[in-house]
Amino acid sequence: MARKAGKPAGRGGRPSRADALRLRERILVAATDLFLAEGYGSTTIEAVAARAGISKRTFYDRFDDKAVLFAAVVHRIIDAIRPPPEVPLIEGGALPAILRRLASFMLHAALSPQAIALHRLVNAESARFPELARAVASDGSTREGITLISDLLACKLRRSKLSAEDRAFAAQQFIYMVVTLPQRRAMGFGTPMTPDELEFWADRVVGLFLHGCRGLRA
Repeated sequence: MARKAGKPAGRGGRPSRADALRLRERILVAATDLFLAEGYGSTTIEAVAARAGISKRTFYDRFDDKAVLFAAVVHRIIDAIRPPPEVPLIEGGALPAILRRLASFMLHAALSPQAIALHRLVNAESARFPELARAVASDGSTREGITLISDLLACKLRRSKLSAEDRAFAAQQFIYMVVTLPQRRAMGFGTPMTPDELEFWADRVVGLFLHGCRGLRA
């Protein structure tokens, strides 16, 4: 007896959410590799599509243009170097110990290979492509850090006369103090710091920062 023909095994229509997320991740991985290896200007949509194994039409179904793609790559890199959500950032301990913990997290993130490569890329090409700096600035991670540290100061320095504006200013300076010189040295402006030097650096920055906070007045 002949068997009735059944429905095709495959399904048409739009891909599932899981499939769509996997495809997006494949595109972002390809784009990240190309941007960091070849630079922004030399990376084309055609090259990204070819690396990801997709058509240009599939690419444009997900990203409007190269600038939007780069912003997504920046977000992906920064998201990957953040501390995991379950890691306590400001819970427990005195202010110096919490700031020291935050300094370690910031240095670990800022000195990761992809963060250094991204920083080099933006420095090298942002004059020709201002959208690079805008993509980094719009990610919001620095603003989140400033808010986190500002709120920490408000909680731990209740008797101080620091205004909200002063706390935000101090938080911004703390981030710059922790990250800027070690990152520049990692990029070749001097000798990269050893782990022991980074530990000493973080200790000194926290001490200097707290001394400066005590001198600020609203």
